[in-house]
Amino acid sequence: MADTLIITLAQLNQKVGDLAANAAMMLAVRERAEGSDLIVYPEMQLIGYPPEDLILKPALIERAAIALEALAAATGDGGPAMLVGSVFVRDGALHNGVALLEGGKVAAVRFKVELPNYGTFDEKRYFLPGPLPEPVPFKGAMLGLPICEDIWQPEVCRHLAAQGADIFLCINGSPYEIDKDELRIDGVAKRRAIDTGIPLAYLNRVGGQDEVVFDGASFVVGPEGALWVQMPDWEEAVVDTVWQKVPSGKGHRWRCQPGVISELAEHPEDIYCAMVLALRDYVNTNRFPGVVLGLSGGIDSAICAAIAVDALGPERVWCVMMPSAYTSAESLEDAEACARMLGVRLDTIPIMPAVDAFGEMLAPVFEGRSPDLTEENLQSRIRGTTLMALSNKFGPMLVTTGNKSEMSVGYATIYGDMNGGYNPLKDAYKTTVFAISRWRNAARPKIGLGPEGTVMPERIITKPPSAELRPDQKDSDSLPDYAVLDAILLGLVEHEKSVEQVVAEGFDRAVVSRIERLLNVAEYKRRQAPPGVKLGMRNFGRDRRYPITHGFRTG
Repeated sequence: MADTLIITLAQLNQKVGDLAANAAMMLAVRERAEGSDLIVYPEMQLIGYPPEDLILKPALIERAAIALEALAAATGDGGPAMLVGSVFVRDGALHNGVALLEGGKVAAVRFKVELPNYGTFDEKRYFLPGPLPEPVPFKGAMLGLPICEDIWQPEVCRHLAAQGADIFLCINGSPYEIDKDELRIDGVAKRRAIDTGIPLAYLNRVGGQDEVVFDGASFVVGPEGALWVQMPDWEEAVVDTVWQKVPSGKGHRWRCQPGVISELAEHPEDIYCAMVLALRDYVNTNRFPGVVLGLSGGIDSAICAAIAVDALGPERVWCVMMPSAYTSAESLEDAEACARMLGVRLDTIPIMPAVDAFGEMLAPVFEGRSPDLTEENLQSRIRGTTLMALSNKFGPMLVTTGNKSEMSVGYATIYGDMNGGYNPLKDAYKTTVFAISRWRNAARPKIGLGPEGTVMPERIITKPPSAELRPDQKDSDSLPDYAVLDAILLGLVEHEKSVEQVVAEGFDRAVVSRIERLLNVAEYKRRQAPPGVKLGMRNFGRDRRYPITHGFRTG
């Protein structure tokens, strides 16, 4: 029994399926946690999250059980106990759960009750919900152990409170979304704490896993809604929180001493950090030596180059300019200036020999037909093939540079500029690209490895966007202004509005109907696009999953 508890919150990265590395990371934290009573790790930290269908492999489940027992045995030295999230089997069913490891054994296990099954989550595919959990006694405190989604509905916390819990320790694998940190604190955690009168520690992981990225930003809130601790976002952190038993009425309650209050990244730095961390972890975890990308002199490739440099450092970023007959001198100058500002290698590989060769090869078949989109797409595909050749020959991963506005309406060339291994801009509309480009030219991200100061010429941001695949081409020849296009797409994609509803907001019916048609017919392209970091609530792939072939239209 104690009047003071030191609870260590370990906001860590993870590697899905790498049980040994994840366990070693937890033990390394424990070795440094002198004086701690209990170390808390994020949701499913032992096997990684989200494991997707990897969780269906019996060998993974068996090895996870062995690894958990080994972690439990490590607590037999009298040092800190550990709360470890993993997968558990009970009566033949899989459960997402958390185990208290104390005194050399698994002292208690609790299962997740509320299984999210929306957007990026599909936990009901794998797990059965556990029963309403009972508090776990630990050194004079009664610990309530809700897991992630368990606090988004009131039932689990109310049950734990009724059963005598006096501290909530909530472990999470909560992916980043724009404005989600405010929702977690004000919209969820504070409500549960105020509703039950019990303080709540919210522990989230940090790092990228394929198309999702976790921002950390763990915190502790008190029963009156006060923010007692705020851990940093976008980086690993281990923080000791000091809890004291204080008199309250006829009994007592536990309070956390005010601790570190880290400043979280504001908008749009949060978006930029999400892109940087997601790309960094994707490249490093998959063991690429670096990245290669086409640098056109346009804003999309320029900001992707900046993201790559901030993620990996300039020495691991290779940019390639591939001019054609329609590439302006201005674009060549801007690409060269951007590469110089970022400190990256820049090579120039003209594509006209390949364009001419394809023209000669296809001339007999194309005879009698005027040049059209086919010849434009050939240029893009030649560039895509060139970049893939460099990737194959030298090993760097090809970064794709198309934004969400283009991906929405199919303004991208399959097997051309859509080639690549990862796309930082996949869930970023063009207006977002402008915003983060202006921001990066004025600031440096907290987790960035790139230079201070401007990273692209101002002209790249201000000039009219162009694919430069025909004389005097502008994006506005084919699409509405991006401010209009993005507003329409926000309604059709993010909010699933009908054409009628978007038109009612003041947009031209013909334009909205055309955008809806383009959105539908481009689905087959998006199915073949590389992965990219999720930023909003309806990213293509994990959240918005439409059939390629269907006949439904709203206008």
